Amino acid sequence: MTADPEAVVAGESHIQGRSLSQIAWSRLRRDKVALTGAVFIVFLVLLAVFAPLVTRVWGGEPNAYHQDLVNPALGGIPYGAWGGMSWEHPMGVETVNGRDIFSRVVYGARISLLIAILATALSVVIGTTVGVISGFFGGWVDAVLSRLMDVFLAFPLLVFAIALSGVMPDQAFGLSGLRLDLTLLIFIIGFFSWPYLGRIVRGQTISLREREYVEAARSLGARWPYILRTELLPNLLAPILVYATLIIPTNILFEAALSFLGVGVPPPTASWGGMLADAVKFYTVPHFMFWPGLAIFLTVLSFNLLGDGLRDAFDPKSSR
Repeated sequence: MTADPEAVVAGESHIQGRSLSQIAWSRLRRDKVALTGAVFIVFLVLLAVFAPLVTRVWGGEPNAYHQDLVNPALGGIPYGAWGGMSWEHPMGVETVNGRDIFSRVVYGARISLLIAILATALSVVIGTTVGVISGFFGGWVDAVLSRLMDVFLAFPLLVFAIALSGVMPDQAFGLSGLRLDLTLLIFIIGFFSWPYLGRIVRGQTISLREREYVEAARSLGARWPYILRTELLPNLLAPILVYATLIIPTNILFEAALSFLGVGVPPPTASWGGMLADAVKFYTVPHFMFWPGLAIFLTVLSFNLLGDGLRDAFDPKSSR
């Protein structure tokens, strides 16, 4: 028994093709772990954006001292149990000065996310540009840019950050104070981390430049700017997006490390790394270190889970 051709044609008319983004989204929304990480990231971003409104209800000003909440007879340890936790101060207060930990964690999220996201954006722009040019043109261009990546990869970033922070004047490039320090951190982290993405983009570009659709564009007389813009970059979007979500937590940890070493965000501005550095002096009061450490842990974990989910979603060999 054979099928009616008209019925076959009618049945085929209901079949719709799906783009890569549609396939990736259908896979990603089935990954509950990755979606959990994405939900927490959105929650953290909203918390940082609306920090002034949130701290009006809990915590108050992040740099306000509450000497009445600490016991000077015991070296400034907070009154009450669990570091002085209460409805007004849900995470307790700091030892000695009594600053609210919740408000400082919330405002610290602003600093950490701002530095990490802008530094990642800088590294993505530089790494994508250098990687695409290196992989597409090849030859001496590829050789020069590849050696440049090797030089940056061998650069002692932490030592350079410490040295540059020590010699930077109070005013430079029309900036001063906190703005200058944040700009310096973003530049150091972003400018010296682009080779990692550059290597990935270079390898992907070398693979894509030999594909049929690129050869077809060349045969039609398309110039290299058109090929890069319309043929290569859209197909590089997936690995760039995945790598960006995986490098953001690395930048958060690096900023926390610099603040912990005293060359990051200057006090009294709240930052997670700076809070951990202050808590080291009072190792007998665990809540002082617990909350900023937990914030770093959950943020880094959420970005890593989302990055792993995006990687699986965009993988064409995935069976999910």
